Amino acid sequence: MEIDNNLSINNNELDNNEQKSFLESTLGKVVDSALDVGLRMVLPDIIEDGVIEVKDALLKEGLKEGITTAIDGAVNLGKSVLGIFTGNFENVSQARDAVKSGGIIDGISDVLDKVLNKTKEKGIISENITDLIANGKDAILDSVSNRIEEEFSNQIDLVDELSKNEENWKECFNNKDFNGMEKEIKEIEKILKELLPMENTLKEARTIENLHTLIKNNGQNFDLSNEEMELANMLT
Repeated sequence: MEIDNNLSINNNELDNNEQKSFLESTLGKVVDSALDVGLRMVLPDIIEDGVIEVKDALLKEGLKEGITTAIDGAVNLGKSVLGIFTGNFENVSQARDAVKSGGIIDGISDVLDKVLNKTKEKGIISENITDLIANGKDAILDSVSNRIEEEFSNQIDLVDELSKNEENWKECFNNKDFNGMEKEIKEIEKILKELLPMENTLKEARTIENLHTLIKNNGQNFDLSNEEMELANMLT
């Protein structure tokens, strides 16, 4: 029994909130990390603990929530610009282009301005430090932009890695090499946790996972019935 590249799952639709949650979480972490780098660049004379305190103050005044709002706004506007009025992104490049077109950097810039003004007015951060951050905002935003681009490049690489692992799994399946299949399925599951969920990508990966589970639970017996093969294609 051999399998080809036409594996599919008929009842595996991507939830509309999955991509939204992933982008909020992943881009949020990317922006957070880039802000660390940016703040250290514009506040070179402040010790590490001081930089952390400044960032914590910004977060308490709404920076985190503002960033999440900026990400959502960029994604939604980007979808409109690209003509994606319903549904999900089909590939990583489409998501990257939407985020760029949606003006995520401008959104984060506005959020940073508002939060800096609040902390300055309340006296939470000294005027000297808020001025340093404001004057160095372009450097901070460059750091954010670069890290976002790096993340999407990494996502594209992950898609390629996933495809290779899936092909390797299929080859092991055809050779009835269960140990090889186990090695590849672990890599597939690891990548799926890090990859932007996309319906076409998930269909093949989930089918492979289903087939793998059937064989494993069947005592590594590769003689699956037609009904079992059909079931693997319908499992979600």
